[in-house]
Amino acid sequence: MADAYVPESRWRLGVAALLVGGGLLLGGVVLFRGLLGGGGGSEGAKPGTDVSRVAFRDAEGQRHTLADYRGRVVLVDVWATWCPPCRKSLPEVAELQKAGGEAYVVLPISVDRGGWGDVKPFLAQNPQLGLVAYLPDSGSALDAFGPIPGIPTTILVDREGRLIKRWSGYGEGLARRALDEALRGR
Repeated sequence: MADAYVPESRWRLGVAALLVGGGLLLGGVVLFRGLLGGGGGSEGAKPGTDVSRVAFRDAEGQRHTLADYRGRVVLVDVWATWCPPCRKSLPEVAELQKAGGEAYVVLPISVDRGGWGDVKPFLAQNPQLGLVAYLPDSGSALDAFGPIPGIPTTILVDREGRLIKRWSGYGEGLARRALDEALRGR
């Protein structure tokens, strides 16, 4: 009698394995699309969206908006001190920030919950970066970008304050290439 239930048990095991495998595959696709900035409506603001109202503060507490940089291409890097991919990207972000000028500006905006209490010690421990960091002006200050699915998230803004491109995750040289394209007017 036990033999009669073996095929049914194998069938159930097979179906369960198929469902688990499908769920893992679907989860992987969702994660992959989120990291590459693809996917559905939750990916954030679309190219051409006016993001000039995004507000942030410098270490002295002075408020700025992206509108302050009208006429220049802006690369915003949303990051946190505790984030390993962010830490990996910061030398490149700092290098781009130092090279900026009249043509473009790089604004690393930290989303650390501890605010300057987290950011200032991190910058002091990493003086080789020479990074000038910012914090969002409020909890909703970055809303114009849409949801930030992960960090680092990089947002490229044109000279008129409109979103050009955005992506989450770090790829070596990706920010430089995107910035170069934007400066060439593509």
